[in-house]
Amino acid sequence: MKQDNGQYKSGFATLIGRPNVGKSTLMNYLIGQKIAITSNKPQTTRNRIQTVYTSEEGQIVFLDTPGIHRAKTKLGNYMVGVAERTLSEVDVILWLVEPTNYVGAGEQHIVERLQKIKTPVILVINKIDTVKKEEILLFIDTYRKLMNFAEIVPVSARKGDGTKDLISCVMKYLPYGQPFYDEDTVTDQPIRQIVAELIREKALKCLEDEIPHGVAVMIESMHYKKHIVEIEATIVCERESHKGIIIGKQGQMLKKIGSLARPEIEELVESQVNLKLWVKVKRDWRDSDFLLKNFGYNPGDSE
Repeated sequence: MKQDNGQYKSGFATLIGRPNVGKSTLMNYLIGQKIAITSNKPQTTRNRIQTVYTSEEGQIVFLDTPGIHRAKTKLGNYMVGVAERTLSEVDVILWLVEPTNYVGAGEQHIVERLQKIKTPVILVINKIDTVKKEEILLFIDTYRKLMNFAEIVPVSARKGDGTKDLISCVMKYLPYGQPFYDEDTVTDQPIRQIVAELIREKALKCLEDEIPHGVAVMIESMHYKKHIVEIEATIVCERESHKGIIIGKQGQMLKKIGSLARPEIEELVESQVNLKLWVKVKRDWRDSDFLLKNFGYNPGDSE
């Protein structure tokens, strides 16, 4: 990690963007490990997730934030507050956008926020694997007119195209300094929280559009035994009717969620896992300060 002058490059970079532009997918690819959950549903990431990329060039601490959007619930306000607060706390901002010539109200809202801060902004045009190569220059031109970007980097978070260039660009804007974490660290997230998020990801995947966002997961217990990790977790929903959908006929849906989550949890904890899932109803939990705190979303953090 040493530079020619004997110093390290080390600093913080935040990933921002509208919901569902691929922030978590990109971060997972850059650090080479699945930490943040991904879903085709917007607003999947609810907390600020910190991960660490370490190489010969230096160390980047990435903050993956919830998508910036117009909030409708207390949970929504919390998520937006978390995302916006990071903008002035980091050395460089990565703004992820889709490859398009149309700049909507959501992007304009983000531009207004970015123009008020002095932090360098790297525009990352994601999902370039979904468009023709010759179109990418047109998209760059469209976004270049919005504001003065430090860099513009086209990437495919899914395939990894352009990610080496992106790392090099981020390093340019980091200060010299000692690494914040040892080289084996990949995240500051507690194992329990990652396990809860993996279960939530599989629930979102299995339930599709039936229960949009009203699902949280609590790890009730996690016991490490000699050859197995015993985990009990509760999936929390907002309606009694939702509970029936999550459990499914003869418990089939709940079994499916568990069987999809188990292999990834076993990979994470490097052990066989016995996973027991329960379902509870907590009405309108996304608008309850008490329940939001209970599920790890502290409304005070967004102020």
